This record gives sequence, structure tokens and C-alpha cells, in this order.
Amino acid sequence: MIVIRQKYLDKIIKAFKYVPIVVLIGSRQVGKTHLMKSINLKGDTIFLNGQDSEIANYFAKYSIIEGYLKPRLNNHLKGNLIIDEFQYIPEISVMLKLLTDNNPDLKILCSGSSSLDIIQKVNESLAGRVRIINVYSLSFEEYLLFTDKKLHKIFQNYREDTEYEIIEQSILQKLNEYLIYGGFPRQALVNDYDTKTELIDDIYKTYLIKDVRSYIRNEDTVGFNKLLRLLASQIGNLINVNELSKISGLSYKKCDEYIYLLEQMYIIKLVEPYSTNKRKVISKMKKVYFTDLGLRNRIYNNFNEIEFRNDNGAIFENYVFLEISRIISNSASINFYRTNDGAEIDFIIQTMKNIYAAEVKYSTFKNAKAYKNLRKLAKNEDINKIFLINNNLNEIFNEINYKPACLVSKTNFE
Repeated sequence: MIVIRQKYLDKIIKAFKYVPIVVLIGSRQVGKTHLMKSINLKGDTIFLNGQDSEIANYFAKYSIIEGYLKPRLNNHLKGNLIIDEFQYIPEISVMLKLLTDNNPDLKILCSGSSSLDIIQKVNESLAGRVRIINVYSLSFEEYLLFTDKKLHKIFQNYREDTEYEIIEQSILQKLNEYLIYGGFPRQALVNDYDTKTELIDDIYKTYLIKDVRSYIRNEDTVGFNKLLRLLASQIGNLINVNELSKISGLSYKKCDEYIYLLEQMYIIKLVEPYSTNKRKVISKMKKVYFTDLGLRNRIYNNFNEIEFRNDNGAIFENYVFLEISRIISNSASINFYRTNDGAEIDFIIQTMKNIYAAEVKYSTFKNAKAYKNLRKLAKNEDINKIFLINNNLNEIFNEINYKPACLVSKTNFE
């Protein structure tokens, strides 16, 4: 079954109007290769795999790669060069620069599964020539597209103010499923839950055990496994590297390095505190979220249904973070707010025009509540609009915009 993620294809095509090189970066199995193979670019196209050592060798010298490409693309190097897993090719950024400088009609689309060194090298060598696009696992809306196109069509017609009572129950059931199995495309295409679990386990073993652990010292393997489980148990919470170090048995330095590695490999995302001159934030500690809930639940070793779990609130918050991350612009930021006196807001979304506050509660409300402290806090920080993401309410009450979680992607953060 072929499913097209049109939003990403549109981003790539739009980027090529301004730059000759586009780089897709994201974890393994999120669909980067499928995107590159399904995009319809004008002109001749050649697809290369950077993991192939023979292909990598052709990039050692400009005259060699030029000589390799001409008979396979065309004599004028006019068209499209697609390179999967380009980070495996040494000095690739230098060759990309020479290729695009010497061949103005050549477009280059690359993918990589790690941002370790890639972004820095790309930014330094290809400044003004490259657009980086982060590719994530499926959003909830995309999950509907992959699992049930009829439900997806219904969901597309919903608006930000759609009343909760008219939302299809099947869509709400799909959301509960998504909270457990996440958004890796391969598992989304199968209906059997056991098979979904097996596919997620495959991704865990090939990506985390094989790829990520190639960066881990053998003597740190046990500690690294403990660190992974600790992070999975702390989604939505502040992480204390000192505590993680003591429990995992890793040194503080190694613990900090491996957390950085996990973020660069797109396993986790760290969120920094929001601070202004008005109030003092509690510390410089960051909150942790996983980039895919299915992978997180595999590490946590729990695929039980969401309503019967003691971590459902944390999963719910992680989901909201991912949905907001996908819909805001590149110039916007997400932070959390917490002060020494106990005041806190789950997310502060800062755009070029406005500042929004989003509090997340895994709750089914009979009636909206005033939440005076939340309103006061938002007023003190000049917040333009307050959202309370919950299970069911969709209304405005005392300046708080109650929003059901299934419609987060419909919310306008501009």
C-alpha cells in the first residue's frame, strides 16, 4: 500500500525554488527514503545510496563523481541527484558544493539519520545553498491517512472549533491507538496489534541497538540501557543529570554525552525553560520527550491500553508536544514555564507575532473550570492566548481555550 505524505513533498518542492540542495534529516524508519522515491521532480533523476562504499568512493574526487554521474544522468548534469543516507560519504558537503556551483541546473536531495556533525558541516560549507527539513514519524492526522482513509477524509473536514460531540468515535479510538503505537509508517500500515508491536521492536533493535550503540563504549552498555529506561519513565519531567548518572552508573560526563547523542539521533527531544526578566525560572534543567511514542513505549516495555496506565498523563503530554512541534513554523519555539514558587505551564509557544500558553490535562471534563492561577500567570507574562488541552471540551471559558487533544493539529499558532 502506497501512502503519500504530501505535506513533506510540498516542502521539498518549495525549497528547491530557493536553494539547489535539500537535506531531509530524521530517525530511521520515519519514511525519508520513501519520500525521496515518491517525489516527482522535473528532469532526469539518479538515486544513490550513501551506505554503499563503492558509491561513497566516487565522491572522493570531483572529477570522479562528475565522470560517474554524466553517463547515468546526462552530459550537462541537468536534473536531480538523490542521495540516501548521505552522512556515510566522507567530505560530502564539499562535493555537493562543487556539484551545484559547477552545474546550476542540478538539484540535490539528500537524507540522513543523524544530525551528528551533519548540520554543522552543511551550514559551514553550504551556507545559502541548502534547506534542512526535519522529517518526523507520522502525526495523528497522517496516522489516520495510513490506517483508514475514510476516517482521514472526515478528520480533514473538522475545524478548530468542531464540537467534540460530533467527532467520530472511531477517530477517538484511533487516537488511543496512536498514543500506544506511535507513528512509524510501517507499523501504521498493519492492523494487527501483535504485528505492530513486533515491527516497533524491530526498529528498536536495528536503530537503538545497532546504530546508536555503535557510539556507545562496550563498558557503558548496561548503564546506557538503564539511562534509556530512565528517560522513558520521565517524559514530561525535568531531567537531573546528576540523578541519572547515579542511578545508571554512568559518569556525569558520559551521561550528559549520551543524552546529547540520543537527541542528535532523533530519539528524544529536550525542551528548555522559558524565561523573562520578570520572574526567575527554577533552574536550567530541561524536560524530555520522545520523538515517537511507540518507540518510547517499547523502551518502557508497556503497550497496555492508555486508559489503564499510570503514565497516561505523561504520554498525553508527549503527544501534545509532538503535535504542536509539527504545526508551528521553523521560526517559532516551544518552552516550558516553571518558577521557584511553584507556578508552571506545560508549554509556551512563541511565534514571530504572539506568545501562547498550553496546559495539558489528561482529563474528561463535565464542565470547564476557571483556573484563575493559570490566567494570572499568563497575564503576568503577556501571553496572548491560553489553551487547555484535554480529552473532550472544546469551548472558551474565562479566557481559557479548552481544546480536545484530537484537534491539536487544527489549532492556529501564528
